[in-house]
Amino acid sequence: MPEGSPSVFTIPAHRSFADSLVAGLMRQHGREPLALARGRILLPNNRAVRTLTESFVRASACGLVLPRLIAIGDPDLDDRIGGALDPADAGELVAPAIEPLARQLALAALVRGETEGAAEALRIAADLARTLDALTIEEVPATRLKDIAVDDPELARHWQVSLERLRSIIERWPAELKRRGGVDLAERRNLLLRATAKRWRDQPPPGFTIAAGITTAAPAVAAVLGTVARMPEGAVVLPGLALAGTMPDEEWDALGPDDNGRCEESHPQFHLKMLLDRLGVARGEVETWRGGGRAASPAVRGRAVAHAMTAADFSDKWSRLPPPERRLTNIRAIELADSAAEATAIALALRESVETEGQNAALVTPDRMLALRVSALLARWGIEADDSAGRDLSQWPAGTLLLAIATAAAEDFAPVALLALLKHPLVGGEGEGRLRWLDHIRAIDLALRGPRPSAGIAGLDRHFAEKGEKAWQTARPLLQAIEERFHAPLSLDRLADALRESAQALCGDRAWSGPDGRMAGELIAELEAANDAQNLVLDADEWVPILRQMLDARPVRPPYGGHPRIFIWGLLEARLQKADLLILGGLNEGVWPTLASPDPWLAPRIRADLGLPGLDYRTGLAAHDFASALGAPRVLLTRARRDAKSPTVASRFWLRLEAMTGGLARNHRLERLVQALDDSGPAKPAERPMPSPPPEQRPRKISVTSVDRLKADPFAFYAQAVLNLRRLDPVDADHSAAWKGTAVHEVLEHWLAEDECDPQRLLSRAEALLAAETIHPMLRALWQPRLMEAIRWVEAQEIANRTEGRRPLAAEKRGEAEIGGVLLHGKADRIDRLQTGGVAIIDYKTGKAPAQKAVEAGFALQLGLLGLIAEAGGFEGIVGAPQAHEYWSLTKYRDQFGRKTCPDKDMGPEAFLAHARGHFLEAAAKWLTGSQPFTAKLNPAYAPWGDYDQLMRLEEWYGRR
Repeated sequence: MPEGSPSVFTIPAHRSFADSLVAGLMRQHGREPLALARGRILLPNNRAVRTLTESFVRASACGLVLPRLIAIGDPDLDDRIGGALDPADAGELVAPAIEPLARQLALAALVRGETEGAAEALRIAADLARTLDALTIEEVPATRLKDIAVDDPELARHWQVSLERLRSIIERWPAELKRRGGVDLAERRNLLLRATAKRWRDQPPPGFTIAAGITTAAPAVAAVLGTVARMPEGAVVLPGLALAGTMPDEEWDALGPDDNGRCEESHPQFHLKMLLDRLGVARGEVETWRGGGRAASPAVRGRAVAHAMTAADFSDKWSRLPPPERRLTNIRAIELADSAAEATAIALALRESVETEGQNAALVTPDRMLALRVSALLARWGIEADDSAGRDLSQWPAGTLLLAIATAAAEDFAPVALLALLKHPLVGGEGEGRLRWLDHIRAIDLALRGPRPSAGIAGLDRHFAEKGEKAWQTARPLLQAIEERFHAPLSLDRLADALRESAQALCGDRAWSGPDGRMAGELIAELEAANDAQNLVLDADEWVPILRQMLDARPVRPPYGGHPRIFIWGLLEARLQKADLLILGGLNEGVWPTLASPDPWLAPRIRADLGLPGLDYRTGLAAHDFASALGAPRVLLTRARRDAKSPTVASRFWLRLEAMTGGLARNHRLERLVQALDDSGPAKPAERPMPSPPPEQRPRKISVTSVDRLKADPFAFYAQAVLNLRRLDPVDADHSAAWKGTAVHEVLEHWLAEDECDPQRLLSRAEALLAAETIHPMLRALWQPRLMEAIRWVEAQEIANRTEGRRPLAAEKRGEAEIGGVLLHGKADRIDRLQTGGVAIIDYKTGKAPAQKAVEAGFALQLGLLGLIAEAGGFEGIVGAPQAHEYWSLTKYRDQFGRKTCPDKDMGPEAFLAHARGHFLEAAAKWLTGSQPFTAKLNPAYAPWGDYDQLMRLEEWYGRR
């Protein structure tokens, strides 16, 4: 460190850091017009540069030439070092930094084992990169790892394996970097910072130099700050350092390290103490910044916050503090039931700030889901918040497009993935063209309802040919081109090429427009240019995980243009910021502070031996961010008692404030507003629906399968026949019982039409059904033994029928007849000619046949109604009176599959037909030709259907009468 008296200052948390810093500089240099222009201010990141620029604008009553504002780069943000610090001959002294993506691919090639997939290798490489950066930032030489005994009995076996593997990689990595002609970004930052510190120590630059708001204690950064602190016109200004008046020396010294090397890393002042130690500056040498500036909050509140954040060993002093030292003036808290209510409360508070002239407000939270919810709520009121943290590229249209293409290709155009791609907002053009495209996709959607068709374009061709859907030809050429580009396995660069070509074909230049499109294009270009991408070969199931991993690693920060007084900040973006109202959201344990992420390469004890920050270090940073944020003029603390999964635990910071104050002051008004928004008043339950359209609007045509619905649940019939509403099967649905029944009916239909019910040919048709590629192997394994046994029963039944002289006449035969002024129509599964000359009407059931009790009660009339049609000659080409009505059920009865039941056996065919006629005429007279209302669930015991329960709002009235 350079010799001389250091100039180190601090701005208390209760003052606005940027405004106070600017006020002090204006007092010192503002009288001479160009004095400010000759100086420079080192800041931690670009957000701080923007904040300080705005403070200068507010402080200047007229034109002002600003000093050079230099973002030196924050290792936590992975920023590139400010170019203003690069030596003039940096190109010769320091090699360029290797691009992060190229570095990750290179590390993945080093760590990938024989049994590891590419996606797992890239994830391991990302963890390895963070470990290497941690070693580089703390300037831990690789030789230190060699001094650690791999066979240390105190280390678990997996830590020993990781350490040995890390040693091997670190030995090979410098040679790999040299071959590529680059260095790690963290190493380049260290070299440039060290070079800057040496140059300024030997020849200080003209004008003043201020390092402001930099809290990282990295050795290279500390070297620059130490040089600046001892320059003739230099100074270091720290944010929120607790001086002796706020934090006694006993508590300061207890932060560590103690004789055993233990430190209080989770304390909000620990990282500042570490920085001062590396600067060679005692806390007593630090002065309060003599700049004035506005106080954001009372100083007494700052002391109360410092008391609340004290180490656990000293928290007993809370009981001895006088009330003013424990009072948190203008800090309010709200505790909501769930995350949705919390987001609503925050949005209301922000909107209220918008309506207050000249007031700005900000939400600070590490919970990105909460931030997105608040943004969406504000958008309803036309407020576009300035969300500086941005969103991952995977959540933007360009990113979701690439994911949709990769998913559809990897899953061979499975229905859900296919529709997600075709419905993507960037696909299909704009304006009228987009509307026409969506009309085609809706038709494709309807045709894909039900079980999944065969894989690939060929399978979809067969599926849509059977459905007769012409809209498929609109999308097919685009999908055909995608299928031709994606052939597993693919190298990563070829995958990027296929994604680029497919996106261009689907969307044109729209795929690459906007900030998200440009970033997506940059990612694709980097992958195509990366040499290591050629050697990373991926199977189809790795395409989507790898792509998502890369998209998640690239946040898209929208350009300026949001609301000028409403902001949403992450913890890093919020440093040095102040607002009139600061809302600290998501104050739950595991969110703020976040759960510590263990280093998968180095055991905690090894990290401590190497001098690396422990897992609690980031907790201390979060604590400092929290304590600093409490210095805003007004603060609102929020938390939800439950998240999307389970009850939550309040943040340790929240609990500390509660314990010290005896209970935080609540914003009951805001809580009541949230409750009022959700409270729609006393709900009046729906009455039982009984629509009664005029006779001319009632249907005069009904199918035999709808009569039971009409009698048991007239409203369901009304919804189906009058409102013309039908239940849609889910996309990519499981093979339901209804599907199985239809498939078996088709087998038996073709068996009669093509084989004349030859018993020797039925088994092969059933085997062909089970062999279809659209049937899932699990379904085939479970269904095959049951179906084949039932089919053998049908064979035996047919042999017995032939012995009796009974012959099949028709299968799936449609017929109709007018009865009681209503056209009754239906389809008979099978009609046989009996030896007596009459006909037998057969209905196949893959489930159980209707109970005789239901038939006698006037329900389950299907067979009887088909008999009435046959009696009236309604089946073309079928002559003869029905003399038998049979259900052939293929389900299991006792110890065998297959059973024939005859609902007319007790009353005889003629009486059975008369029974069916009477009940049909009664129902038709009531609801079809009469004026009886269509009452919901009139006979619930015979109304098992639930397709229209939501429409009739069943849960609101059923059981109340």
